[in-house]
Amino acid sequence: MTSTPYPLVSIVGPTATGKSELGIYLARRFSGQIINCDSMQVYRGLNVGTAKVPPAQRQVPHHLLDVADIHEYFSAGRFADLARQVMAGVRAAGDLPILVGGTGFYLRALLYGIFPGPGRQTELRQRFDRIRERRGLAVLHRILAGIDPQSAERISPRDYPRIARALEVYYATGIPMSRQFGRDETALTGFVTRMYCLHLPRPFLYDRINRRVEQMLARGWEDEVRGILAAGHPADAKGLEAIGYREIIACLTGTLTAAEAVERIQQKTRQFAKRQLTWFRKEKNLVWLEGAGDDPSIQTQVGEDVRTFLTATGFLS
Repeated sequence: MTSTPYPLVSIVGPTATGKSELGIYLARRFSGQIINCDSMQVYRGLNVGTAKVPPAQRQVPHHLLDVADIHEYFSAGRFADLARQVMAGVRAAGDLPILVGGTGFYLRALLYGIFPGPGRQTELRQRFDRIRERRGLAVLHRILAGIDPQSAERISPRDYPRIARALEVYYATGIPMSRQFGRDETALTGFVTRMYCLHLPRPFLYDRINRRVEQMLARGWEDEVRGILAAGHPADAKGLEAIGYREIIACLTGTLTAAEAVERIQQKTRQFAKRQLTWFRKEKNLVWLEGAGDDPSIQTQVGEDVRTFLTATGFLS
């Protein structure tokens, strides 16, 4: 690579704000390639329920989709490593890398690096195990919220391994995991970044979320889940922590009615969008966009701003 910084465009924001549509628009306009930044779209087989753009509609190269098996634990560190490899390839091709997704933790790991952290602390883990067995996982999540609210925001209350790791980091180092970015001197270099965050009024966003859940079910989400289970994947597979999959499994097994499952999925998705927005409000150097990424006026607005950015970096003459 040369020493001249290369442009990187990032499109982030809460779920259902039209990030994919805006990313594809920019990629087509500026010879770009999409790099997925969604922690659940990395999993193979999770297509409808994670709102992956169908292959026939992608129009431009997409990277870091379907790179993990459904049972795997896929870390932010692994994402950052793979994303940097892809970005190097996109740069070598003379194209524009465009990062698209709503996982703020992955974005931060890529831009600022993620520390290696202390090794496994056996005594601490045993203590957490005992608390979980005697008092429940919710207690551990509340403890985490008290010492590291940012990590608690991004970690599901059901995700014991990540809750335990965040607690372990704090009690072993005295520093919350959310403040550990960049401490291993692996911050991204060689690129200059322009980052956009889509933002919609809450009633409008919630309506889009509710309608999208209904559309995903109409496109065969239940059949997708049936196929996953028929292939022998257990209901507690890591990838099935994505919002909605457990509810659909409960519906298929008769634990929930169809109406109850839809209502819960919509509610959880709205709550997730709120957590995403909280995260991005703390992110530095974001250009906030008041509108949806599938709105032609927003696309035109961002397109002109990106053109100015790319001209300033020398990507465009």
